Amino acid sequence: METRSGWGEPGQVGKETDGTGHQMSYDAIIEQLGIVIPASPTPVANYVPVVRVGDLLFLSGVLPSRDGQLIMTGKLGVDLSLDQGIDAAKAAALNALAIVKSEVGSLDRVKRIVKMVGHIASAPGFTDQPQVLNGASDLFVQIFGEAGRHARVAVGAAELPRRAPVEIELIVQVA
Repeated sequence: METRSGWGEPGQVGKETDGTGHQMSYDAIIEQLGIVIPASPTPVANYVPVVRVGDLLFLSGVLPSRDGQLIMTGKLGVDLSLDQGIDAAKAAALNALAIVKSEVGSLDRVKRIVKMVGHIASAPGFTDQPQVLNGASDLFVQIFGEAGRHARVAVGAAELPRRAPVEIELIVQVA
């Protein structure tokens, strides 16, 4: 898993120009940032990862996994640090982007990240759910610029599937 320092600062990148005045594609921005979009995760139960209605994609809950295995487990505030939670949110966001790319063929078809709901497995007294979810929010803004800014909900949860620390769901507008 890449460390937080490898992600740049939020808002630093997003539809940059390529030096000739042409806007860079989102796929090119991702490559420039050194971010690798993983293979789309496979559902672990009886559901589909995404449903398209018109120009909106509704993503099911997405966990921070690689190759079918969670990259970390546990609750924020007891098992995991805030930085680990931020990294888990970024990993879940990358999996969500993999689902979007799988559905529409290219992230260049993204018009807007509309809304994100984040569930954070939290120990009693842990109240930094918004900071954890910033890991995903900052990544979306870094890649998509203003089109990555979204409405969101960040809530604490007693337990998440498979002891995941974070689960996110998205609504994405596409062309």
